[in-house]
Amino acid sequence: MSDSEGFVITRTDGRDDGEDWAENYTELPGGAGISIILESTTQEGVGPRLHKHPYAETFIIRRGSANFTVGTRRLIGRAGQILVVPADTPHKFSTAPGGYEAVHIHENTTFETDWLE
Repeated sequence: MSDSEGFVITRTDGRDDGEDWAENYTELPGGAGISIILESTTQEGVGPRLHKHPYAETFIIRRGSANFTVGTRRLIGRAGQILVVPADTPHKFSTAPGGYEAVHIHENTTFETDWLE
């Protein structure tokens, strides 16, 4: 496939399915202008501590749920929902029982994180 026909990124672990795919992608080819975190866990209580980014972050929740804090708001993000955290908004999450699978889209070519706790 030539550059003008798009780019394909294959799992680094060699699997050819979407199950248990957890990986970080930065500086994607083709001028995508985003970075991606693929999160997949069956564990409860997993997630980052409070932080913020100078750009928006979008969570596409595919399976399970997580307890989110976004600014001063607490909410439960569930499978089938999309959660958008605006730039410079403190946020964190912790996976609920049964685990969590989501695509986290960072509106930047690399991750820029200001850890607040």
